[in-house]
Amino acid sequence: MASGPRPQYRFIDIGANLTDPVFRGVYRGRQLHQDDFDAVLRRAAEVGVERIIVTGGSLSESKAALHLCRDQLTAGGDRQVRLTCTVGCHPTRSSEMESDPAGYLNSLRQLVEANRDLVSAVGETGLDYDREHFAPREVQMRHFRLVSLACQLRLPLFLHCRASHAEFRAVLSEFASQLPSPPGVVHTFDGSAEDAAELLAMGFYLGLNGCSLKTADNLRVVSGLPLDRLLLETDAPWCEVKPSHAGHSHVTPSSRFESRKAERWSPGCMVKGRNEPACILQVLQVVAATLGQPAEKVASAAFANTCRLFGLAEAAAPSTVEGDN
Repeated sequence: MASGPRPQYRFIDIGANLTDPVFRGVYRGRQLHQDDFDAVLRRAAEVGVERIIVTGGSLSESKAALHLCRDQLTAGGDRQVRLTCTVGCHPTRSSEMESDPAGYLNSLRQLVEANRDLVSAVGETGLDYDREHFAPREVQMRHFRLVSLACQLRLPLFLHCRASHAEFRAVLSEFASQLPSPPGVVHTFDGSAEDAAELLAMGFYLGLNGCSLKTADNLRVVSGLPLDRLLLETDAPWCEVKPSHAGHSHVTPSSRFESRKAERWSPGCMVKGRNEPACILQVLQVVAATLGQPAEKVASAAFANTCRLFGLAEAAAPSTVEGDN
């Protein structure tokens, strides 16, 4: 897709892993093509993405996300897409917290407090019982208490839940009276209608991406969700809307970008299998069709919902990223 008239929609991608080396052309330690990060942002802007919340999946990744956001804020030139980020520790990385839980948590706190203008949420945090080979469930449960940081700092939570709804809900219920209002978003939501109802009753928003729209059952759940509690995301470079997914039939030619394998990449192309924030347009198309609503209405609602949840505001004056010692 080339540059053209003003985008039809306004988007905020609530979750993109932009610190991943693939956005610099590096795959499994090998440089397969030139750094095309700026092109990724340009494509996002062309479809109407105004802001991207970069996911912080660990202490080191949160620092990298903050540096990326600060560099983008202070750089000259085109800044059509504003970057903010989350600060946290993904459940599959929670073993990192084992040796010094208090110190790790305090380091996250310092990052947030030193960079409040760039931090939109505490997270990623949660439970993932599908991938216990990275961190056993008892370790994940111990460090899901990262929820307490959001309560203390009065920031929304950016949450991950996979194959663990009962325990996930139980932990959040413990903190119910302390959580900020609204409390946050369960991103990449792919649970049941019953799971959704319980989370919505607790005040949470639900983030939808390609992994939320894989199966006919997923689409049935999404069809019953309230429009005023949905957010849109890509989880790039993961969770693309694949041709094998149940919702892919709703993806129109207007949102299909030219792509090539990383080894054969050329400027102007996407990379096959590497999801990008611009592909949020495909998520919109599938969600709108599933809800039976005009895409304009869904995009507008998701944008307003995101602003309401994260209290997005203009950044303070640029400074260096602090708290990374």
